[in-house]
Amino acid sequence: MIKVSVMSTDVRNQSGTSKAGKPYSMTFQTVWLHTVDQHGKPNPFPEKVEIILPKNAEGAALFYPVGDYTLAPESLYVDRGGDLKLSPRLVALKPRPQAAA
Repeated sequence: MIKVSVMSTDVRNQSGTSKAGKPYSMTFQTVWLHTVDQHGKPNPFPEKVEIILPKNAEGAALFYPVGDYTLAPESLYVDRGGDLKLSPRLVALKPRPQAAA
């Protein structure tokens, strides 16, 4: 499991016109990935990554609230060429229960 931390709901929008002449708009959110090295040992610090946010039916970006997440199974897919690709979609991790005082 790859843990993903969202520390802020700030987003960045990038829009313009593609080479084909079609308008585009993408919204990004910064997240922090808790990765491991090639031997499976956790890295000492999370890594900063920008992900493209999904959109709702009206085209508005759906940002992730502050919290801890993992990658959803639908984040991984095989493209037309048979290559494994990643399009990050996050699933909230359940908070740990607080010990009774």
